Order: sequence, then structure tokens, then C-alpha cells
Amino acid sequence: MHVAVISAGDTAFVLISAALVLLMTPGLAFFYGGLVRRKNVLSVMMQCVFIMGLVTVQWVLFGYSFAFGSDHGGFLGGFDFLGLSGVGNGAAGTIPQSTFMLFQMMFAIITPALIIGAFAERLRFAAFAIFTLLWATLVYDPVAHWVWGGGFLQSWGALDFAGGTVVHINAGMAALAAALIVGRRKGVNGHSPSPHNLPFVVLGAGLLWFGWFGFNAGSALAANGLASNAFMTTQVATAMAVLTWAGLDWILSRRPTLLGSLSGAVAGLVAITPAAGFVNGIGALAIGFGASIICYLFVVVVKPKLGYDDALDCFGIHGIGGMWGALATGLFATASVNGANGLFYGDPGQFVTQIKAVAIVVAYSFVVSFVLLKLVDWIVGLRADDHSESVGLDLSDHRETAYTILD
Repeated sequence: MHVAVISAGDTAFVLISAALVLLMTPGLAFFYGGLVRRKNVLSVMMQCVFIMGLVTVQWVLFGYSFAFGSDHGGFLGGFDFLGLSGVGNGAAGTIPQSTFMLFQMMFAIITPALIIGAFAERLRFAAFAIFTLLWATLVYDPVAHWVWGGGFLQSWGALDFAGGTVVHINAGMAALAAALIVGRRKGVNGHSPSPHNLPFVVLGAGLLWFGWFGFNAGSALAANGLASNAFMTTQVATAMAVLTWAGLDWILSRRPTLLGSLSGAVAGLVAITPAAGFVNGIGALAIGFGASIICYLFVVVVKPKLGYDDALDCFGIHGIGGMWGALATGLFATASVNGANGLFYGDPGQFVTQIKAVAIVVAYSFVVSFVLLKLVDWIVGLRADDHSESVGLDLSDHRETAYTILD
């Protein structure tokens, strides 16, 4: 009988990766904080920090159990791990289950934080808190179970190495629902206001890029060749996406921009996430290139024509980029990396499976998010009043200001 042996090296690697993933949420706070107007920078940062507390407690009480407890009909985990009962130092592969739980906790934290980008500058804090708790429980936890916890998408063979469907499509569709329901910001017609602090955006993007190596490489759950491949493909795809978006800016707008390059970096990181442990370097280049092309066209060309106000392009980058990445996994996956072939390596069935998985998560996340937003609007009201939106949510919700203005 095989007895699982916990590896000190693998455990240390996954714990460090978990810490890197947690760092991504403060990184997101700087990224989003720099993109909004100065009167709302603290409100966005506060939402990110609050999520770190709220989702941690939810995960301990019941979130981890719903996502990774014993399977119930392929849809949801059971009550095995309520309050982390039974989650100890027993092996989950070559790491303790408690380590696996912590690593997955950090994914559960950052996913609802991504949605903040859609309703930034206009959602009441109470509404944000209630929606986040409901969404984490009724959307994130079930989808995580479907894909990673023994649910029906995992049984179908859908590939998602580190969260293309679970994290990015999931959050992106919720962002689209939020943008449609909450409505446009006051006085924002056409193009969004310019970022108030681009150096903050650089800092945030840098922390996200750095933390993403834990996000993707750590998803191997061991310090091995698969982790090394995921690290490599993450860097390669992101670098290609930066060059591609900067090139599009240069060609179409005559100047490469810092904001465009950073947008390309995030698009590349998003797109390679589901594929990182399944593709090689050439596949990563193709995914990074496609991510910037597709996301650029959506954000710069399509979104203005549609007229909705996804303030920080959560749907345009995470939703669209996540869809591309999940589908591209079905194109570029190669068994030479991790046992699965995509369409270009001889298995069209894998691509069909990816299409089904994307369609299901798109529909589920959008519909349930839409209903939850309507419910929260009925309970406490979603939108800040006109005065609060005018003076900024930093003052109206938190009685704080980020900057001292000297007359």
C-alpha cells in the first residue's frame, strides 16, 4: 500500500507561493487605486483590504468545505471541513492539507477583489461587503468545486491549471453584471477619466506580476518541473503581451504608453493562468500575443461602442482574457508538458471540452451575480448617492483622504 509522504521542500514552496498570492491583493489595491480618481483611491484600497479579512473568515467557517469537501452531485462540496474540522497535517499529495487549504484561500480572496474594478467610485461600502460575502459563497465556491474539487467539469476533463475559469472568467462575468446594474459614473461619458497616479499603477502591476509566479507555479503543488514550466510560461506570455499592447499603441495611436503596456501585462498574466502547466514556450508566446490583441480590441474598440461603464476594465481584461486563455489551453496544450493534448497537438475533443466549460461558467457567474446584485440593491441599495459620488467615497464612506491639499 502506498503511503503519502509529506515533502518539506514541496510544503515550503507552496507556503511561499500562498504568501505571494496574498501579496497580489495589496498589489491590486495599488493597481486599482492608481487608476481611479484621487477622491476614490482609499475606497478602492479599503475594499481590497476588507476582502482579505472577510473572505479569510468565510473560508475557515464554510468556504473551503463548500469548495473542497466531499462531492455532492458534481456541484458543491459537503460539510466535511466546516470550521476547518478535519483539516490538519494529513497529506494532500506531498503537502499537508492545511497548506493546500491556505494556498486555495488566497485564490478565494483575490477573485472577488478583481470585481471591484467594475463598480469602482460608485458602490456603497455596505452593499460591497454583503455582495462579496454572498458571491464568494454562491459563485466562487461552487465553481472552484466544479473545476478543482471533484466536480463535474473536472470529471469532464476541463483544463484550468491556475484559475482561468475559476478566477478570471468568474470575476469578469460578475464585473459585467455589476457594470450593467450599477450604471455609469456621474459625469463619465465616453472615455473613462485618466488614472490619477500612474506610478501607483506601476507598483501594483509589479506586485501582481511578482505574485503571479506563486499563483501559477504554486499551482503545481510541488517544487518540480511542472512548477518550473508554469513559471517559465507565465513570464514568456506576459512579456509577449507587453510588447504586443505597446506595439498596438505605437501603430494605432503613434505612441507606446505606459498604461497600455501595463494593461498588456495583466492581460497576458490572465490568459496564461489556465494554460501555464499545459503549454510550452511557443504556446505561451501565442497566448500572450493573442491576449493583447483580443483585449486591446475589446477595451479600445468594442467597449466604447457598447456604452457600459466597467470603470477599470475588469470584464475587458479578466473576463475576455480569461476566455481566451481557457480556449487557448484547448488549442496549445501538449502532452509533452502535462499529459493533455489540445487541438493543435491532435485532440480536438479537448478544445470542445474547454468551450463547454467556458460557456457554463460564463452563464452561471453572470446570472447568479446579476441576481445577487439585484438582491443587495433591494436590501441596502447598491449605489452611493449623488453627493457621496461627487465628493468621493474616501470622504463619504470612510472619512479619510489620501492627499493633503495645500492652498
